[in-house]
Amino acid sequence: MPKSKPSQRGASSPIGQLLGILGVLTALLASMVYLAERNLDKFYIFDLDELHDVSKRGLAEHGNDTRAVVKYIVDDLHKTHGAHINLQEDWVFNNAGGAMGAMYIIHASITEYLIIFGTAFSSSRGGGGMVQANKVVLGTAIGTEGHTGRHTADDYFHILTGEEWAYVPGEYEPEVYPPGSVHHLRRGEVKQYRMPDKCFALEYARGWIPPMLFFGFADGLFSTLDYPTLWKTTHLTAKQMVGNLLRGKF
Repeated sequence: MPKSKPSQRGASSPIGQLLGILGVLTALLASMVYLAERNLDKFYIFDLDELHDVSKRGLAEHGNDTRAVVKYIVDDLHKTHGAHINLQEDWVFNNAGGAMGAMYIIHASITEYLIIFGTAFSSSRGGGGMVQANKVVLGTAIGTEGHTGRHTADDYFHILTGEEWAYVPGEYEPEVYPPGSVHHLRRGEVKQYRMPDKCFALEYARGWIPPMLFFGFADGLFSTLDYPTLWKTTHLTAKQMVGNLLRGKF
């Protein structure tokens, strides 16, 4: 009896079919990312000049009262952007790149995020000191320092109080950003940064936000092991991202 040949159909399944499906999905995903990348500007709702202007107006109106400056900024943005602005001031610790501070998420979506980030200075505790108007004020400069991360978005740091310092290899002097200035970390670039003591900033990122979350979660997952804070961060971020998607904001 002659041997029957294996059917062509049987020879191509099931691994071949799976690879074919994966190939098609990869091609579709790559095409979608390419098209979205070329049209990212169409998804942005915040204007760079708008954010710089409202930050400077807040500082001019309230000076060193950082809480009032933040409220001024959020209220002003809410008038323009409505439900895309989160009015619930829910703060959470943020550990990323070795630095630690606290943040309040004003807006988070697939292509943009806007937060208040910073750390405070306490003059009520001992252990340190500084000279101020010919007298010594005891205090502890909390501050923070770390790695900016190398991101898939441009990052704009609008300083509201204190200073931010930044450093790139090959330079012998730091970049210094005082209140009212903007530190622009370009997409794909990296720096060392430091807030020497109290510093709060309006931080705005535009580009691909989801890939940045790995940097934001890494310290919590593998260093601090502070899973309750990590869970709260995930919950607050997802709430804003999903909410904005439902409003048609990509």
